[in-house]
Amino acid sequence: MSIRKSSLLLPRTSNWVGVSALGAALLATTAIPSMADEALADLVETVSPSVVTIIAEQDTAPTPTQGQNFDFEGHPFGEFFKRFGGPEGFNMPQRGPSQGLGSGFVLDEAGYIVTNHHVVDNASTVTVRLSDDRTFEAEVVGTDPLTDIAVLKIDAGTDLQAVELGDSDEIRVGEDVVAIGNPFGLSSTVTTGIVSAKGRNISEGPYAEFIQTDAAINKGNSGGPLFNMDGEVVGVNSAIYSPSGGSVGLGFAVTSNIVEHIAADLRDDGQVSRGWLGVSIQNVSPQLAAALGIEASSGALVSDVVAGSPADGALKQGDVILSFNDDAVESSGDLPILVGTTKVGTDSTLTVLRDGKMETVTLTVGQHQAASVEADKPVEAEVAGTTLGVTVAPLTEAVRAENGVAETVEGVVVTDLKPDSPAAKAGLQRGDVIVKLGNQDTVTPDALKAALDSEKTDPALVLINRGGSQVFVAVELA
Repeated sequence: MSIRKSSLLLPRTSNWVGVSALGAALLATTAIPSMADEALADLVETVSPSVVTIIAEQDTAPTPTQGQNFDFEGHPFGEFFKRFGGPEGFNMPQRGPSQGLGSGFVLDEAGYIVTNHHVVDNASTVTVRLSDDRTFEAEVVGTDPLTDIAVLKIDAGTDLQAVELGDSDEIRVGEDVVAIGNPFGLSSTVTTGIVSAKGRNISEGPYAEFIQTDAAINKGNSGGPLFNMDGEVVGVNSAIYSPSGGSVGLGFAVTSNIVEHIAADLRDDGQVSRGWLGVSIQNVSPQLAAALGIEASSGALVSDVVAGSPADGALKQGDVILSFNDDAVESSGDLPILVGTTKVGTDSTLTVLRDGKMETVTLTVGQHQAASVEADKPVEAEVAGTTLGVTVAPLTEAVRAENGVAETVEGVVVTDLKPDSPAAKAGLQRGDVIVKLGNQDTVTPDALKAALDSEKTDPALVLINRGGSQVFVAVELA
């Protein structure tokens, strides 16, 4: 039986009064804010003054070659020149300084601000705009690419309203969370959602752990806080997964417990001091568990021990690390975070399964040797206008151990990538080892530059080693 439109009209009878009264009652009921709505509004009103806008400005390079990267906006023949290029000998104006927007929050009333490393990376000037529209030039106290965290400092002349860091270990999947930030430059934008998952690893490095949320996070939210319903920061919004570039409900925030450790280290001396054992580890698969003669496929299997490291003489190949300082090691991803957040010089106790027996091992946590990579002065892979958009450094023993790279592999390790660079678009990540570009070995940064300079094929075929596995990727050179 079909329903005609007219059948949706209310009849002119006394029943209309009853329906109208019912509708009015329903409208009156829905118009009254619930206690949950009131609580959310109170939370947002309380914490919003602590959320800030980050404006990162980068200087432009010298005048590019004819027809490239010019700013045609506002020129009377701009559209024509965009399509067909300027006339010979015509000097087009340079593009002005580029500007990026992100978010952050006040960690300390003295003016310390937390944001993402990638928001302020390579910025010549960083400006912080408070919720009351006051702006201050910020000092970059320090950044940590391995966890994508940065700490800034401003002098506002008065105490600022700070937020508290919560315990991200205590948050539960399904719990309500609130994200506040500046997506697309729209300041103080509030979105809500739930914790979709915990302990996510999104290939940002071994020291970062993420909370996944379906709260809408977009460009410009980076560095902003993710709150629990007590108004505590439980994460710093850092990344989204999106085929379109917009929010599809897959956002990721660095956990507050990691942020707390990193921010404290950066405030201390501008650098992160990480604990280090000196082992290569991997997950215990069901097949490995059967081969090892153990029931549970959990823990971190030691596949190699670096000579002269804290683990040398204390741990052995084939050991399965089950706990570190009484914290359970469920998988290999747990151990770098536990060790990395341990103070250098701390005597630590590990429970290991060795030859089918439980044993207790004590060792002193050493200094993470990524500093030796820094000492080798990472360099940008760029020559004669051709660039990959990566910063690389020599492959040290510490890096080999950290990334599971065999002694037989030679190359340079990627220490940083520029957003939207050719390498980033091709899928390269920090920690990847570039083994070859084209048909040339890239055993040093200079060798990589030489390979770039002589490469005639675009896209270029690049061989990388990631976690011990070698794969080819095609990179469109720029």
